[in-house]
Amino acid sequence: MARFREPDMTEQLSADDWIRQGLKALAKSGFTALKAEPLAKSMGVSRGSFYWHFADLGAFQAAVLKRWREIAAEQIIADVEAASDEPLKALLRRSFGARLELERAVRNWAAFDAAAQGAVRAIDRRRLDYIEGLLEKRGLTPATAQARAQILYWTFLGFALSGAPVPAARLQALLDEILTMVSA
Repeated sequence: MARFREPDMTEQLSADDWIRQGLKALAKSGFTALKAEPLAKSMGVSRGSFYWHFADLGAFQAAVLKRWREIAAEQIIADVEAASDEPLKALLRRSFGARLELERAVRNWAAFDAAAQGAVRAIDRRRLDYIEGLLEKRGLTPATAQARAQILYWTFLGFALSGAPVPAARLQALLDEILTMVSA
């Protein structure tokens, strides 16, 4: 009879598991939580699993930033494009209705780290380009779309960084007003 063998930690956890845990830790505790030892402890494994998947902490942090860019821009854009609602309205509802702890954490990280700063610059450019395109599709000239996209994005960043909760009915009224302002 064959003996049952416990799978080792490298079989149990994937790089994706570590990245997901890293994003959770980042959102909850900030970039200083992105270390092998505390992450391993929170996942109930040794650091060996971490180093099985990532050459070093820098490689892990790069993977976390890459995933953040995917979920904070590309996934949102894909969801907006797939929505039955008008894209700009869907984008506003999605962006202003999201939990933004991760957004705040990455932007804070960017104040201390060049790689995080580069990721933030890239995502800002991607988001601005997308918003400009949506406004141009609504009939605005490129120059007007660019200016209004920037104003809209600054509005989002102010909202994201404030962290102040807004009751749902009030938020909807604000989003309706924002849509009117950028579309006029």
